Amino acid sequence: MIIVSSCLAGLACRYNGTDSLSEKIKLLVQEGKAVMVCPELLGGFVTPREPAEIIGGTGEDVLEGNASVIEKSGGDVTALYLDGAQKTLELARKYAATTIVLKEYSPSCGSGMIYDGSFGNRRLEGTGVTTALLRREGFEVISELELGERF
Repeated sequence: MIIVSSCLAGLACRYNGTDSLSEKIKLLVQEGKAVMVCPELLGGFVTPREPAEIIGGTGEDVLEGNASVIEKSGGDVTALYLDGAQKTLELARKYAATTIVLKEYSPSCGSGMIYDGSFGNRRLEGTGVTTALLRREGFEVISELELGERF
């Protein structure tokens, strides 16, 4: 089974109440080949919500306790991101996920690039919290940008 970010399948669950629809991913869900997941909603967030970025590192650093996920106004939401990552991991295990396709640049889902924590629309190499945990547990995580002709 493939697990995909809900926003990529057309669910308006991004922080700003929008989606990031990929017709290919939507079709995979409609065909029963993929299951949708939103780590941030699983962690307890609602839509819309304040934007957040990882401060002081990447998702790996958050898992190690050396970085935090902070809202633009300064609120620390690290615990919610960690909870959502853990619940996503449980779903990946439940569905025996072969591939997980998550939204690039997200502080939860980024698999190659995330925002740098400045809230200035600048990116850096790194992973989001959920991707870091899933990869640590041996799951293949790619972004919608890497989907290509794989499915």
